[in-house]
Amino acid sequence: MKQIKTFFDFEKPLTELIQQIEKVKQVAEKTKVDMSSTVTELEGKLDKVSNELYENLSGWQEVQMSRHPDRPQTLDYIGLICDDFIEMHGDRTVKDDKAIIGGFATINGQSVMVIGHQKGKNTKERQYRNFGMANPEGYRKALRLMKLAEKFNRPVVCLIDTMGAYPGLEAEERGQGEAIARNLLEMSVLRVPILCFIIGEGASGGALGIGIGDKVYMLQHTWYSVISPESCSSILWRSWDFKEKAASVLKLTSSDMLKNKLIDGVVKEPLGGAHQDMELMAETLKKQISDDLSVLTKINTDTLISTRIEKFCEMGVVVE
Repeated sequence: MKQIKTFFDFEKPLTELIQQIEKVKQVAEKTKVDMSSTVTELEGKLDKVSNELYENLSGWQEVQMSRHPDRPQTLDYIGLICDDFIEMHGDRTVKDDKAIIGGFATINGQSVMVIGHQKGKNTKERQYRNFGMANPEGYRKALRLMKLAEKFNRPVVCLIDTMGAYPGLEAEERGQGEAIARNLLEMSVLRVPILCFIIGEGASGGALGIGIGDKVYMLQHTWYSVISPESCSSILWRSWDFKEKAASVLKLTSSDMLKNKLIDGVVKEPLGGAHQDMELMAETLKKQISDDLSVLTKINTDTLISTRIEKFCEMGVVVE
């Protein structure tokens, strides 16, 4: 397990072990005494504790993991997965929404259209990207790029990571709800394969706006829900103090979503999260994309669309 800069409260047992390992190494360096066996023992214990910890995270802890400041974002994955990338801008109506990026790319020789949310890594970037919360023009840009991909018969890959669609007055004035609804309609009948991956946060309609696909995956330490735990807590209990309880009852983790048949699979992350080994995470994601496209691109278009529609129509249906 790599050493990381930022730890959450629940990761305290790991920080203590890492500190012990560092102290032992420092002592060994100063005294020139061979302490490799002690280091090996402590590193083995660290791996064991790490495995136990990350395999049994609560809903709120998974939410925290999805928001880790070092977690890779859409542009990180594009740089590591794609052989080339040509970014495209604007919705041809209002402006270019920086919260959603997209363009043609090549993955293992396959030309695709990549579209995703981009939050930004620092304060200036986050303001520029509006914290990954798209306005209507962002979803209209995404749809324009999808239709372009359809025109040239290129599969679409969507990387989802947003706290939700932007809730500002100007967004509502320009038709936020209509823009997202239009995307749901158009994506359901798009005549090319669509792969969707929740790479961080998958909140509400902001995620669904680019979340209708033939295959929908969640990375292991991500969440996907109609509402964030904080917002749910503030509505039900008039306070954010119950966010942990809300995260539990919302069943928003990748394992919960897979169990409820709302996603097609979970992409395993490196031990400790995607930020621990960005290159390994990108390789895993790249393999998943290539494997799925090799199958989906061979399916008859009408069959592809009907299967996609049936999958989403079956969600939430209860037979007694």
